[in-house]
Amino acid sequence: MPDHRRRAPSPRAHWVLLASALAAVAVLLALHLLVDAGPRADETMPAGAAVTVPDGVRAGGAVIDARGGQVVLPRPRDKTLALTFDDGPDPGWTPRVLDALDAHHVHATFFVTGARAARYPGLIREILARGHEIGNHTATHSDLRADGELRTKLELRGTDLALAGAAGISTSLVRPPYSATPRALDDPAWAAVRGLGADGRLVVLSDVDTEDWRRPGVDRIVANATPASGRGAVLLMHDAGGDRSETVAALDRLVPELSGAGWRFDTVTGATGISGATGEADTVTRVGGWALVAAVGAGGVLAAVLRWLLIAAGVLAVLRTILVLVTTAVHVRRGGARRLPPVREPVTVIVPAYNEEAGIEATIRSILASDHHPVWVIVVDDGSTDGTAEVVERLSFRRVRLIRQRNAGKPAALNAGLAAARTELVVMVDGDTVLEPGTVRAVIRPFADPAVGAVSGNAKVGNRGGLLGRWQHIEYVIGFNLDRRMYDVLECMPTVPGAVGAFRRSAVLALGGVGEDTLAEDTDLTMALEQDGWRVVYEQGARAWTEAPATLGQLWKQRYRWCYGTLQAVWKHRRAIVRRGAAGRLGRRGIPYLLLFQVVLPMLAPFVDLAALFGVFTGDWPIALAYWAVFQVMQLIPGVIAFRLDREPLGPLAALPLQQFVYRQLMYLVVIQSVMTAVAGARLPWHKLHRTGQNTLPRPVGPTRSA
Repeated sequence: MPDHRRRAPSPRAHWVLLASALAAVAVLLALHLLVDAGPRADETMPAGAAVTVPDGVRAGGAVIDARGGQVVLPRPRDKTLALTFDDGPDPGWTPRVLDALDAHHVHATFFVTGARAARYPGLIREILARGHEIGNHTATHSDLRADGELRTKLELRGTDLALAGAAGISTSLVRPPYSATPRALDDPAWAAVRGLGADGRLVVLSDVDTEDWRRPGVDRIVANATPASGRGAVLLMHDAGGDRSETVAALDRLVPELSGAGWRFDTVTGATGISGATGEADTVTRVGGWALVAAVGAGGVLAAVLRWLLIAAGVLAVLRTILVLVTTAVHVRRGGARRLPPVREPVTVIVPAYNEEAGIEATIRSILASDHHPVWVIVVDDGSTDGTAEVVERLSFRRVRLIRQRNAGKPAALNAGLAAARTELVVMVDGDTVLEPGTVRAVIRPFADPAVGAVSGNAKVGNRGGLLGRWQHIEYVIGFNLDRRMYDVLECMPTVPGAVGAFRRSAVLALGGVGEDTLAEDTDLTMALEQDGWRVVYEQGARAWTEAPATLGQLWKQRYRWCYGTLQAVWKHRRAIVRRGAAGRLGRRGIPYLLLFQVVLPMLAPFVDLAALFGVFTGDWPIALAYWAVFQVMQLIPGVIAFRLDREPLGPLAALPLQQFVYRQLMYLVVIQSVMTAVAGARLPWHKLHRTGQNTLPRPVGPTRSA
């Protein structure tokens, strides 16, 4: 068809943008999944063999300085407790712990995870502002005993970045998750401690574990926290990882009781006298930290937005189903009550043909077999390079006229047919389409109403064998059929399909013929007629069997052209939204519906599906499952009704669930690429589909004897 030579830029380049957008969304959601998982209970793990652990370390204190060649074990001063909290910060419990510490005028060290620090940077700044100390508890609460050297560096570096981005600080204090007292150190744990020391880290274990993560009760936590002797110790508690109400209540008892007994509370560095453990982060780390914190924040916003999109998509699916079903019921009642007089005018069927050798004979024979008389056929060969024209000439039917022209595109072929026609009513049929005997009679019946300028027929898939054919059959019956009923009731039909549609010749000629400036000439022509004040209606009984694309590549090309052409037509007729009459109904009903459900939602659908998938992994699987179930029901109910109305067997609907995983995603990507192409100003060529000639009617059709 038309040879659009202006290519700027190539449409394939838009896949880079699409892939980048999806990758960015996936990364942000992965970050959100990482930080939203929350810390697990910081229980200690069973100790293994301790052959390589020095006896002095196992019998020493909780602070292990292995940064030099010699291991140093600084202890808190006697009658001094280094109060520490793990797994935070937590937006619910960390502020309550801070308030309790402020109430008793004591300070502590908070060992935070990088994921939580990046998620709640304000809490990091608040901890520091209240005079407390920050330590590194790895990025994802990972067990460093089982991690390799690379994983360990990533875990620690991730937290370094988060702290630098949140508060501009760096710290050498590290508490390995799942650690216990020095006596519980085994060989893997000691290897991890030595590795941390070599990396310039100061390891802080615990001398006293309150076991508050078990939530044993306030009395038990207080008892566990009370030292057995007067030696200084590192005390382990938690400000995140679950309900910490018992921890907060225990603080209000523990601090006054021990303070009354002569104990003082301090941070790890304050209790041990260590200096230089915390400082300002360098510029590079700060910049990286800001980027990390910003990305985590964006991931949280994106997750929230997509969560609402899941809900909105479900609501819209329900509303669309209700609208379509209600208007379908109205259309069925109107059809039964409408008694139009028969139209006996002669009809010309125009068949634009470009390389349709495989199916053109079946198309012509089916037209001539019509039970409406007389029917004339004009075949416009648009510069075919195969034997299309020769097939038509060989048939030598009296009421068939062949027009040859140089390749100029489908609109030009239709205009050539309109110029040659001598009847007021014309039917336009694609060269791969087969009509039933009653199709012509049915499609011209609405012209008994002088206000009708065009009639949409009922296009059906003829080659529905195989999974791809079955999916397209489902789409045609459900989407095309029910949507056209709705458009008919609301008087805002956006498209009379090229496969089968009837027109008043004078109305089309008054517009200057079929427009040639879009790739969806059928949509453009339909909207132009409504802009000119004509009604466009749908006739279910005008069935035409068309050959659907046989491969995914062919399907992509067809739908890409359809979608891009529809966007062109919508933009061309955008002023209909402010007009009155038929044009206003198109502009304020048809076009918004078209854009919302065929452009906007498909653009968002891959991201919504991605959010649903992440919902399964983040524990929101009930919402994701509910969304999926609603979507399936909203597809199945209209499907059953549409198939019943079209008197189709319900068997193909068994392929509907699988269609959502493959076919629907393909259609979404087609819409996305079409929009990107339109925004970029690229121009698509006309994609000619390869015809196989496998399109057949449910029963044989041949020409009548008079043909």
